[in-house]
Amino acid sequence: MEERDFFDERSEQRKHTLTCPHCGKAEEYELGWLVRRKKNALPRHADDRDRARFAKAQSYMVRKDDMAACKNIRCRKRFEVTGLQSVAFLQSA
Repeated sequence: MEERDFFDERSEQRKHTLTCPHCGKAEEYELGWLVRRKKNALPRHADDRDRARFAKAQSYMVRKDDMAACKNIRCRKRFEVTGLQSVAFLQSA
């Protein structure tokens, strides 16, 4: 059984405040994230190893966008997103 069988997967856009390293202006940017939420129940064809892996599994999200374009009209340069985690675990509700 694969890890994808334990999660529901969807894409989301989230706002983050980033600073352009070229011009130094801080703006809000929407970055794409792949959100994987743990399913409520394990699929039926799971064995003991899969049950153990499912018990340890945790909901998380992975950042898809690594680059952003500056919103300053005079700058408009692309910069790498740094200072923001690429993987973040989600709180269980």
